[in-house]
Amino acid sequence: MNTIRRVLSCLLPLALIPLTVILFSGFMSQKTSAEQLSLVETAVRRAAVECYATEGFYPPDLSYLTEYYGLATDSTRYFIDYQYIAANLVPDITVIARSD
Repeated sequence: MNTIRRVLSCLLPLALIPLTVILFSGFMSQKTSAEQLSLVETAVRRAAVECYATEGFYPPDLSYLTEYYGLATDSTRYFIDYQYIAANLVPDITVIARSD
């Protein structure tokens, strides 16, 4: 009986290592996804502000930023909601990850 307990006490930590790795990788994956969303939103916002600084107006849509300011986004991974308000008001920008 003592031998079984010793064996189990040695195997239990070894069994927890893969579980810990799986949980940690899932957490890091979620964190990376949130950071990627933030980076895409920042890129769109910066391109819009650059347009405003250069031309004196905010662009009416994303295609303007793509054509004239080189904005490139992956439309298969992200949905970008770009709500133009007025030429002198910052547009409302929301980036959402598309589900697989």
